Amino acid sequence: MDTSYPREERPSPKRGPPPAPRDHLVWAIFNTLYMNFCCLGFVALAFAVKARDRKVSGDVEAARHFSSKARCYNALATAGSVLLPLLLGALIVTGVIHLSKLAQESVGFFTYQFSGSDDEEQ
Repeated sequence: MDTSYPREERPSPKRGPPPAPRDHLVWAIFNTLYMNFCCLGFVALAFAVKARDRKVSGDVEAARHFSSKARCYNALATAGSVLLPLLLGALIVTGVIHLSKLAQESVGFFTYQFSGSDDEEQ
């Protein structure tokens, strides 16, 4: 009995050079122009340009390093620029609610009639 059967040969995956890192330049330009929170967008733009320069020159490891920094600063700039107005809006809304409750409580104080004024006239 022949237990051998033809096996399919799977081609080994081609291992080429790792893909070039992304430079996040468009995201950095957007953060610099529209949402420049504490100049983090400008810092991200500087690292994105450095990453692109290193990628063009062929230094993939340095390009990956600068790309990682550009992504980090872009994320911080975007989060700061989105969360700060939301936080400010929430503070304004809670302040208005607090002031309206305070105004409602003070209406009773200002409309209070002193009953002791009748006793002084007699």
